[in-house]
Amino acid sequence: MADPKTIVILGGGVGGVATARALRQRLPTPHRIALVDREPDHLFAPSLLWLMVGTRTAQAIRRPLARLARKGIDVRIGAVEHIDPERRTVTLAGDQLAADYLVIALGAELAPDAIPGLAEAGHNFYSLGGAQSLWMALQGARAGRIVVLTAAAAYKCPAAPYEGAMLIEAWYRKQGLRDQVQIEVYAAEPAPMGVAGPHVSSAVTQLLAARRIPYHPAHQVTSVDPSAKRLAFANGAQADFDLLAYVPPHRAPAVVRESGLTDDGGWVPVDRHTLQTRWPRVFAIGDVVSIPLALGKPLPKAGVFAHREAETVAENIAHEIAGSPASACFNGHGECFIEIGDGKAGFGGGDFYAEPTPTVTLRMPSWRWHLGKVWVEKTWLYTKL
Repeated sequence: MADPKTIVILGGGVGGVATARALRQRLPTPHRIALVDREPDHLFAPSLLWLMVGTRTAQAIRRPLARLARKGIDVRIGAVEHIDPERRTVTLAGDQLAADYLVIALGAELAPDAIPGLAEAGHNFYSLGGAQSLWMALQGARAGRIVVLTAAAAYKCPAAPYEGAMLIEAWYRKQGLRDQVQIEVYAAEPAPMGVAGPHVSSAVTQLLAARRIPYHPAHQVTSVDPSAKRLAFANGAQADFDLLAYVPPHRAPAVVRESGLTDDGGWVPVDRHTLQTRWPRVFAIGDVVSIPLALGKPLPKAGVFAHREAETVAENIAHEIAGSPASACFNGHGECFIEIGDGKAGFGGGDFYAEPTPTVTLRMPSWRWHLGKVWVEKTWLYTKL
């Protein structure tokens, strides 16, 4: 057997957990797999949409990362203070971890502070606390204008803000209050899920229209007045709201930026097939990376891509340790569910590496796809951790 190696994985989200599990399945016990995260619990982020409309609780969608220790994974809880990609070392609470292989899966940092007034004015439903506070606010808002806002043109889970608006609409309709509220979407991007192509964008726009949810694309918010409850946009438009649910701007975590891992775009560049950075035996996966596509936009940030990138990296590391050629390639294929409320969801997916544009198809909403998303959630929470 090869000399024992240490693989350090930074981040306990979908990508990090999937990498750790895949490596543990492929490598003999003497090889050490260490997973590092600042939070003791793994949060299944796709379920935040259900949490914000009261169909999930926080406890139901998170699991202790410590459970991975039962699978032979060394779990370390604490904030990463420094990453040295050249030496493959990580500083954690003053201690230094040395790695033979380093996998960076720290995700995207949510940055509501990038827009003046945004954090004070609304609810960031991409965070656990924000989804919980939005659910409390919805229950108290019996009438008025509800705005769902994307505060930057690129963000993880591209379908989520549109799903959120439709789930809110369905909740109010179920309460018999739909005619008392006006629900609108203001988006920084020019079309919903634009990377997936005009067919998907048009279908999502039609889903919103069928639920009487006006959609305002190409509205980049520049500031928010919390006291006046007013949004100001770069195009000169303004919009008032009684309740604001928002997706904040994203950026790479500070420790990643400060470690020299990012490029001029602010994200970690990698080989699109192997996820290797410019440093040997240092990989990056998931939301922290940027992979340019032929049409000039980056690969969307989504859990499905992080999971498949994790499988690719784990397989190649295991092969290299065993002394055989690394041959796994991430092919850019991915899919997602699109929740619309009423126990229904759509399903879209395809080849995002296709040229000149991704080839993505969208299956129209049905109860079948909703149950599919529930199955994915339960499978992940009950078998992966």
